[in-house]
Amino acid sequence: MKPLATSARFRALAPPLVTGLVLLAAWEGACRFFAIPEFLLPAPSAIARVFLSDAPTLFRALGFTLEVTLAAFVCAVVLGTLVAFVFVQSRAIERSLFPYAVMLQVTPVVAIAPLIIILVKNTQAALIVCATLVALFPVISNTTLGLRSVDPGLANLFALNKASALATLWRLRIPSALPLFFAGLRISSGLALIGAVVAEFVAGTGGRSAGLAYEILQSGFELDIPRMFAALFLITAAGVALFLAMAGLSTLALGSWHDSERRAER
Repeated sequence: MKPLATSARFRALAPPLVTGLVLLAAWEGACRFFAIPEFLLPAPSAIARVFLSDAPTLFRALGFTLEVTLAAFVCAVVLGTLVAFVFVQSRAIERSLFPYAVMLQVTPVVAIAPLIIILVKNTQAALIVCATLVALFPVISNTTLGLRSVDPGLANLFALNKASALATLWRLRIPSALPLFFAGLRISSGLALIGAVVAEFVAGTGGRSAGLAYEILQSGFELDIPRMFAALFLITAAGVALFLAMAGLSTLALGSWHDSERRAER
């Protein structure tokens, strides 16, 4: 079975990898053929050259951005899960509080980030707060929906056996919610990174340097566009890595028993 699984994984990865290589080759060829200046559109080779030469600085900035992202992601998961458990206790509570969660989601973080950075004296803590606000809603909505998406037949079975509310929550509601919960994690992890980068942009315009967003700002001011693209590449790679990590965690938790993951493996 393992060779078959490896072959299937290779067939899944080959098309996007080949497409990416073709696009990179076309990008490089277009930049060379049309002699496009680096300050307009750098070629992949120029980006790679700057990436290698400035790797220590860029990876140090990446470390700061990931530190903020992961802290915000953990806060969003803990707070979002707790809020979801509160929501499912009563429809009245959910109807009363859920609109405010929606308001939190639709409010642009770039509009409230300056206020948060002013109110929270510690810059890193302010960035974590901003990123948490961006990443919070998917965890709340997906976990709440999952906790309510219980098979009626199983719910009746638990009721017939006079299962306690705690037993029903632990043995029925939580297992039923896990697929949607992990789907929320995949979305929230990317949003935490976006929130961290946006908050860093706001902090960077105020002269506070550290993360990749500040490196992008500085590169833009200096018209060092290859360095800007190198920083953008690191942000993209970090987002993909976070998504894959959450997908792997979902497979690890659900792969042996839940139909959603078992079907995906076939």
